[in-house]
Amino acid sequence: MNAKASAGAPCPSTRRQALGARIGLLGVGHHTYWRQFPGLLDEMHRKIGVLGGRIRAEGIEVEEFGLVDDAPSAWAALPRVKGADIDLLFVDMATYATSSTFGVICREVNAPIVLVALQPLAAMDYPNGTTQMQLANDDFCSVPEFTGVAIRFGKAAPHVILGHETGDPESEAELGRWCAIAKALRSLRKGRVGLMGHVLESMYDMHTDPTAVTAAFGCHAPLLEPHDLMRHYRTAERAAIAAKRQTILEFFDTPDPKNDPITERLTEVDLETAARAAVALDGLIGEKDLTGLAYYYEADPGSEMRTLMANLIVGNSILTGGGFPMCGEYDLKNCIAMLIFDRLGIGGSFAEFHPVDFAAGTVLVGHDGPHHIRIADGRPALRSLKKYHGKPGSGASVEFRLKEGPITMMSIGQKADGKFKCIIAEGMSERRPIPPTGNTNTHGRFGLDIRSFLRDWVREGPTHHFALGIGHHAETLVQVAGCLGLEAAVVRRQGG
Repeated sequence: MNAKASAGAPCPSTRRQALGARIGLLGVGHHTYWRQFPGLLDEMHRKIGVLGGRIRAEGIEVEEFGLVDDAPSAWAALPRVKGADIDLLFVDMATYATSSTFGVICREVNAPIVLVALQPLAAMDYPNGTTQMQLANDDFCSVPEFTGVAIRFGKAAPHVILGHETGDPESEAELGRWCAIAKALRSLRKGRVGLMGHVLESMYDMHTDPTAVTAAFGCHAPLLEPHDLMRHYRTAERAAIAAKRQTILEFFDTPDPKNDPITERLTEVDLETAARAAVALDGLIGEKDLTGLAYYYEADPGSEMRTLMANLIVGNSILTGGGFPMCGEYDLKNCIAMLIFDRLGIGGSFAEFHPVDFAAGTVLVGHDGPHHIRIADGRPALRSLKKYHGKPGSGASVEFRLKEGPITMMSIGQKADGKFKCIIAEGMSERRPIPPTGNTNTHGRFGLDIRSFLRDWVREGPTHHFALGIGHHAETLVQVAGCLGLEAAVVRRQGG
């Protein structure tokens, strides 16, 4: 699932923090079987061990709770499960188990639960079949019992990974998907998504309550002062600025301007300011131990603060490509969407809709920054802009094409009752001309009728920003929303 840059130079965005998650693994079975069928319990532990190895292969820490086979053993395991700080709980349906082994776990554990039913055989050896062979492959047998009990307890039915141990790419992909979801959930639970400045005056759809964000997603939103960043800007070391300049020039193209009169070739002044601002961002992030940052601040005309705040785009894009989402216009909700996309390995650019191409049946999708440069098609470009449309200031801006092929986008809206809602769509990025305006754009196709799609999209109540990534991942995003207890609306699937 991981997105990789396709540029002529190595991506400068090394990940600031290694991704990880902690998944609990609990096997279930039926105690009566062990006396009846010698060796069956050993087979159960083998199966649990195989699943644990697969989870670890995804870069996940596994907390193993053994096998529970009746209600007392489930109660005994419960304190360890609750105290392990897990992001997901995988229940290995090793064989049939009565739902008394699951009831207390379902009721008491707050982490999302996934039932894993991976039988050893793709099909039983029918001519040589035995009862013991059947029990060793009875992984699905009690799944309906477990999901039914969850619903009786007022919980959502757990998701199910269903398949067999070897030669089953569908279940392997599903297991990988849930491991990626665990990484996203951990980043949200443990994250610190900073807020600096204020909403661009006055985008009503951007406003949100940091307390509501913590309640829904888990992350803390520390409130930062622009002067915190200015302190690092003023004290940036010459060697660090020079190194950042070199990184920028090695990775980005600096083409001559075309027909847009507000663009020009990257100037020495803009390069120096962008490099210094990027160094300042590195310092602020380290000082405040941040996971992401949403910001907007205008400052006085001609001031050093305005120069700084208007020149974060290059550093933003480098950071976003390194797994640290940067979101302009103070859009905290979209910063969270970008964080989710990154942790799923699908990118996560800051995007909105630009002009519609009615002749081609597409819509330009992009923004003036920041963007996830690991999903660029070819080498990103830097242009100097004499003015930022709709915002004060001037400086360097990032322009690139998105990779051609499947794309997914998600906006996090907020309803009248204050609850958040995920609006999701799948489409296709097509290689068509884009305007050389110093902004990132791609032609997005969302089914046969672009008018119908755009009308359907806005009807669901998105903000005007959304996270943009590569591949088709609507189902995964719906599952993430479900883990968070959020409503999700899929406007288009598979470009249809």
